[in-house]
Amino acid sequence: MSEQKNVQPENSSNRKQIYTAQEISEILGVSVRTAYNLCETTKDFKVVRIGKCVRVNKESFDRWFHSCDMADK
Repeated sequence: MSEQKNVQPENSSNRKQIYTAQEISEILGVSVRTAYNLCETTKDFKVVRIGKCVRVNKESFDRWFHSCDMADK
């Protein structure tokens, strides 16, 4: 049996660097399908597709999300 190891890039800290579509849906208060649709169509934050999986760069999403919040004030 092979042993799996949790491997992280050398320069990464323990801080989370990505969001999943599920997490995006929870943050925005929308369905997971709507989060996937947003990730498929946006140019406002960085999205990486790995097969059928979608991963969103946390820093770019947070920057976009906070800029939307500030626009409403």
